Amino acid sequence: MFDQNRLNEILAVYKQVFVESRWKDEKYKWEAVKWFQDNWDVNSPDFADMLNRSLDKTSNLLASVNNFPRKMIVLFAKVPPEEVRAMFIALFDEREDIYERIRSFKQKAEELLKNYGDGAGNHYQSENAISTYLWLRFPEKYYIYKYSEIKSVAEELSSNYQFKKGAYADNIRNFYKFYDELNTEIRKDEELKGLLQSQLDDKCYSDPELRTLTFDIGFYISRYVVKDNNDTENDEAFDENDPGLMSEDWFPTIEEYSPGFTTEQWLDLLSNKKIIRPVWGGALAAFYEAGGAATCKQIAEKYHRTPYSVSGNCTNLAKSIYKKTSCPIIIRDNGQKSYWPILFQGKKAEADIPGSFIWKLRPELMEALQEFDIMRYRWKIDEDGNNDPDIRYWWLNANPKIWSYSELSVGEEQSYTLFNDNGNKRRIFQNFLDAKKGDLIIGYESHPVKQIVALAKISQEQDGEKILFEKTEGLVSPIDYQSLKDCPELKQMEYFQNPQGSLFKLTKEEYGFIVDLIREENPIQQKDENEKYSKEDFLNEVYMTENRYDHLVSVLKNKKNIILQGAPGVGKTFTAKRLAYSLIGEKDESRIEFVQFHQNYSYEDFMMGYKPVEDGFELKYGIFYRFCQKAANQPDKDFFFIIDEINRGNMSKIFGELLMLIENDYRGTKATLAYNGMSFSVPRNLYIIGMMNTADRSLAMIDYALRRRFSFFEMEPGFDSEGFIKYRNRLGNETFNELIKKVQELNNAISSDKSLGKGFCIGHSYFCTNGECTEEWMHSIVDYDLIPMLNEYWFDDLSNVQKWENILQGVFQ
Repeated sequence: MFDQNRLNEILAVYKQVFVESRWKDEKYKWEAVKWFQDNWDVNSPDFADMLNRSLDKTSNLLASVNNFPRKMIVLFAKVPPEEVRAMFIALFDEREDIYERIRSFKQKAEELLKNYGDGAGNHYQSENAISTYLWLRFPEKYYIYKYSEIKSVAEELSSNYQFKKGAYADNIRNFYKFYDELNTEIRKDEELKGLLQSQLDDKCYSDPELRTLTFDIGFYISRYVVKDNNDTENDEAFDENDPGLMSEDWFPTIEEYSPGFTTEQWLDLLSNKKIIRPVWGGALAAFYEAGGAATCKQIAEKYHRTPYSVSGNCTNLAKSIYKKTSCPIIIRDNGQKSYWPILFQGKKAEADIPGSFIWKLRPELMEALQEFDIMRYRWKIDEDGNNDPDIRYWWLNANPKIWSYSELSVGEEQSYTLFNDNGNKRRIFQNFLDAKKGDLIIGYESHPVKQIVALAKISQEQDGEKILFEKTEGLVSPIDYQSLKDCPELKQMEYFQNPQGSLFKLTKEEYGFIVDLIREENPIQQKDENEKYSKEDFLNEVYMTENRYDHLVSVLKNKKNIILQGAPGVGKTFTAKRLAYSLIGEKDESRIEFVQFHQNYSYEDFMMGYKPVEDGFELKYGIFYRFCQKAANQPDKDFFFIIDEINRGNMSKIFGELLMLIENDYRGTKATLAYNGMSFSVPRNLYIIGMMNTADRSLAMIDYALRRRFSFFEMEPGFDSEGFIKYRNRLGNETFNELIKKVQELNNAISSDKSLGKGFCIGHSYFCTNGECTEEWMHSIVDYDLIPMLNEYWFDDLSNVQKWENILQGVFQ
């Protein structure tokens, strides 16, 4: 049940604005369904291409900032298409309960992320995305679910249905029941049906049951209908022109607006590194350090930044919170969202205070900051040496045809002459005379790169012939020229006035603004206290003898590239990560990168390549390129790049010119990359660890060119290792011990088989558990792991399979 009178009031307004304003913005929903219906074919031979095409009109329904469900499901479909096809078949099988289908789809997505995610942190297949797939397939039955939206609609219409955080099963089932009730009422409105029919064309789904119209009305209620009946849609919103800011009271008041977060919820948000970037946290720390209230100009003057960069970082943080939580927000008269009230209240500053408006942190946020260590993000005034009033700031061009920042290692010096080859003074010669030791440099590479690629500093002022500068950081994500040129804060920059020359002056504000842009894409790694990890820890966890471990470490340090090969279950992936931990000395995830190869993996994914964007193509840097830059910035520390299923990829296609550069003897050697014309090298402090399954007959062996650049280390079952024996003793289970004994006998038989051999032995990791060693658990290993594997090994000798099945099952008799 719900308040039908309130619904009728809302529908009356909705109908007034439907044709004039609603339809032009929301028509794409009806077009998306029609397009999907016309293109969907679950039996398509190329499932990934069909899926991508079918979702082509979904726009922001399946893609938004920091949320990419369409992109991820299509990427998954390119790797294991049959698995994804099966997911959609199961989702669309209406014999099963709706919630169970959604839950199962989400669980399968978790497995895809783990197995094929290439290090991605999220599969994005939320209840919202999955319900969108259902709606596209059966628009006469389903709606799109969104928690914040349905909760707002239920509250606005005084519904009996309750929607609570975490109550996913009840929320989903109640959502469909509630919207079915709404739909029943909406279908009675003949005027509304007529309005919809008048706007539909042949590109739109006809929506005979008005299900799409129903959830569009729900969206309208949650987004545009004000919950407080005393407010109106045209109330003044929060910006610097609001009359409320002119009074002596803080505006908006708590009664007028609140994002709705408790102190505890603020603490959760502040702890979420996916929400708060260090540079944004620095802006919050600055206001906190100022006592919770200040003008942007006061903050900017203290930290030698621009007021715009202060407000911009706060806005970005507020936007991030809004997109993550869908919290209430103020909508201005012009339809623009006002993000600042999520964090602040404001009022007009007094005449003697620098800046126009004072911004005060919200009470609950201020309380949370008193418990949270926000000062870890503090903008250090001397972080870039800019607390010294004598420090100057420069923009230094490098012509890649002559020299490149990429050719320099971090800490390496480079000279720059004051005169060109003809003996003429460099343009803006005075800049070369003014540059002093300690001055800070933005390192820019001109055509064809046209990017900021490094930070540097003057290490020796001019001696009449040259100056010396030192590279202090290479950028993992360079900053494009055009993104700078479009910034009004930089329009007076000396370089943009006349780009002819080499060394250009920057104001402190221009330098600070550029550094803010750099830090958004290249955040400074926050140093966390990591758990220590030693050789002894490795041997306790990995089940390898000490002699084998020492040999493994020696081979890796000597070659820098190693492949751990062996049968499934010998713990290759587990070993690789813990090998890295043991050499680092702690569990420092920031110095480890993980990727899994597959048949469609390419150089463009691995190193760099042009990827489609809205208005063309853009050069994107791959995971290996970025990790190499990261390692190069910390030459005194070791970094480890781990590649799972290395032999599933096309090695020559993926590595390209890296075939030479990854070789130990060529580490540090520069090569020019075809895509961007920049020099590149694989740092000496980066180690590559690959994993290869020797029991997969469908995979080709690694080609010789790559093989000779890797050492190969055979991983064997660790049943006899000291660590595994300790593990068996801890379990103290006689049935388990007998099962292990039979598996070792089975491994002897597999090793002796000429068609198989050692590489097909059964590994120990099948028998490792953090839970209880029950007979049911051991049975499941035999029934669902070992027997199917033996059927594959001895597909032409079923009597042998039966023999070993009887032996293994006999353990439990």
